[in-house]
Amino acid sequence: MRLAKPHLDIGLFTNARDAQLSFWQETIGLEFDHLGKLGGGVHQHRHHVNGSILKVNHVRDPLAESPRSGVVGLRIARQGLSGVERFEDPDGNAVALVPPGEDGVVGIGIDLDVNDLDASTRFYTYAMGYEHVGPGVVRAGDTRLFLHPASKPVPRPEYRAPGFRYTTVQIFDCDQAHAHILARGGEEGRAPGTIGTTTRYSFVRDPDGNWIEVSHRFELTGDEPR
Repeated sequence: MRLAKPHLDIGLFTNARDAQLSFWQETIGLEFDHLGKLGGGVHQHRHHVNGSILKVNHVRDPLAESPRSGVVGLRIARQGLSGVERFEDPDGNAVALVPPGEDGVVGIGIDLDVNDLDASTRFYTYAMGYEHVGPGVVRAGDTRLFLHPASKPVPRPEYRAPGFRYTTVQIFDCDQAHAHILARGGEEGRAPGTIGTTTRYSFVRDPDGNWIEVSHRFELTGDEPR
């Protein structure tokens, strides 16, 4: 699968807008990019993270309590650190600032708990086309996914609930990539659709039901909506 940018993005949902924005901008020090209004009372606050985007999706209506997704942590490379600094955001999401190169992280790293390491590795390499780096580690561009065998079964996650909920891969042809992933064993989460004049996107799900956005963002590819 041809990447439109060499970094994955990550998205979370929250009702705690002000506390989350303060945490990510002031405590973690991320640069705010822009606000996207997604409809249905959802505002997406986008932040730059070493070429990736953190999407803080604030939901107006109360989010139902739901088990955490398999996406259990975010690592961010930060110059000038002598060791790892660990945090939790206001909703309890694990965040670590790491020296560049720590466990190979030069941009961001994403930790996932998985029920079957072999099945998840096969999905992310064969269906998603990510590179196998080593046991439990795959890479898309410069983003590393760390796959950890879960200590207890990971439940199939809801999409819209508190916490980290999805990753995003930016590609050149959403429809083609979506069909490719399904043909290689991926599960459909949402069929391709278009957001205005900005993005053609879909969702697929990994073997544990985690959500992956397949995004063709036109400003990255230089083409126009179809």
